[in-house]
Amino acid sequence: MQKRWNIISSNEEETTQLKNSLGISKTLCSILVQRGINTFDKSHNYFRPQLSHLHDPWTMKDMLKAVTRILSAIKNNEKILVFGDYDVDGTTAVACMYKFLKSIYTNVSFYIPHRYREGYGVSLAGVEFAKENNYTLIISLDCGIKSVELVAYSKTIGIDFIICDHHLPDEKIPDAVAVLNPKQKDCNYPYKELCGCGVAFKLMQALSEELNLNEESYLKYIDLVTVAIAADIVPINGENRVIAFYGLKKVNENPAISLKALLHLAGMQKQVHINSLVFIIAPRINAAGRMDDAKKAVQLFIEEDYNKALEYAGMLHNDNTERKEADANITDEALAIIEGDVIHKERKTTVVYKDHWHKGVVGIVASRLIENYYRPTVVLTKSGDIIAGSARSVPGFNLYEAIHACREHLLGYGGHFAAAGLSMYEEKLPDFINSFEKIVSETIDENLLTPEIIIDAELSFNEINATFVNILNQMEPFGPGNMRPVFLSRNVKDTGYSKSVKEQHIRFVLQQHDKIFTGIGFNMADKFHLIETRRPLDVVYTLDWNEWNGEKIIQLKVIDFALSA
Repeated sequence: MQKRWNIISSNEEETTQLKNSLGISKTLCSILVQRGINTFDKSHNYFRPQLSHLHDPWTMKDMLKAVTRILSAIKNNEKILVFGDYDVDGTTAVACMYKFLKSIYTNVSFYIPHRYREGYGVSLAGVEFAKENNYTLIISLDCGIKSVELVAYSKTIGIDFIICDHHLPDEKIPDAVAVLNPKQKDCNYPYKELCGCGVAFKLMQALSEELNLNEESYLKYIDLVTVAIAADIVPINGENRVIAFYGLKKVNENPAISLKALLHLAGMQKQVHINSLVFIIAPRINAAGRMDDAKKAVQLFIEEDYNKALEYAGMLHNDNTERKEADANITDEALAIIEGDVIHKERKTTVVYKDHWHKGVVGIVASRLIENYYRPTVVLTKSGDIIAGSARSVPGFNLYEAIHACREHLLGYGGHFAAAGLSMYEEKLPDFINSFEKIVSETIDENLLTPEIIIDAELSFNEINATFVNILNQMEPFGPGNMRPVFLSRNVKDTGYSKSVKEQHIRFVLQQHDKIFTGIGFNMADKFHLIETRRPLDVVYTLDWNEWNGEKIIQLKVIDFALSA
């Protein structure tokens, strides 16, 4: 698939000033300036994050109310229920808050709604469970900001709510005792991009301060908060970056028993990075809710015995194996449907449906299809008497608005800019397909149907050395808002030693000027013919160390390449 290359520019004057103050490569300084790191002090805080950079939790709206209500519940021996969503952010938040409260008070339990029986967010079944079991305080984590009616109902039956959420609020805020959400318009908290577990972390921090506990009482959970940051794809800048920096340090030096068990079963022996959490840990946690019941993810996180943690981790590992098989099979079936449809090539959308597909993986399959056919995608399956599924967008296109415009054909829908869920009667599917295609065709920018690679800087091979790569790696942890820098080198020659590997990948051996570097390009073998022309190439890549048999060499991870103009 052809990709668009978008090279970012940076302020030349600020770049020069930063180079003069830091004394490092001008290319690296230009990347820092692009990311808002344009002074010596900002650079110092960026490269040397400190826990003292964490914000004061008391600046978050309603924090005093939340702490006061929790301490009142403890004083009066009330039953507290910690309630959270079934994904990574929700289950880690519940585990952290539950363990923290348990360390100071015994009358605490947790509740995770069943993905298919109760759906997303605060559920009526959960509130009824609290009522039947005499809970008088629910702390909802990673959900609740839109639960206006359920919070109001809870109040009538003597149950108070403290909401810890990070999703964008509607105009009407639930009438809870306290609503902790930095995205509220009248919240002065200086950092707005915390995940749900991050908001829970700030509540634990405030409780620790109020109770004069030591910092370790909440910092011990920083590795789990980092897993949530990685999995929820929130920006890794500002406070999130500080948390992630120290969270990764803990994962690599002294991880929670749960993470140690998961890493062991995944066969992870190298240093753990954010990507390791995103692609190795998070899918195993999410698989619990997708394939079965997410409660066991929380049971893993709160387990203190390593052997029992291994048992829970094994259950998640098995769920993930089952999820991967379902994902692969459904993706293959969906691709066959698309490839057998001659009309699809002309369309700006993809909508596929089979009644036997597992509803727990249709969202993942939608993302997989976008990797092959880059367009807004909906994957549907049978759910009881209706069909339901997930939609995913291409970057830059508002999927939610497009689905909202097709609402006359739907029973229900919800979501945001990039992802959504929807349901309809089966007989309405043809109407929805036509309406969705019409809306997207009329509103999408044609450029958005071609994948874009954001390139941070052009780079000469002469600039690449050990110092350059070591400083580059000090820019970790990488993630949204602070992605691993992508470089472009022009007029690079193949040495004649590049080769296709396993008929899928390319092992590069490239030269520019008098410098030669090796590289790897995954799933690029179909472009090997460009190398065989022996003409100069423009290569897009990231840089890292490759360790093999005790030796470290600089390696290019090639993202794309083309013949030089």
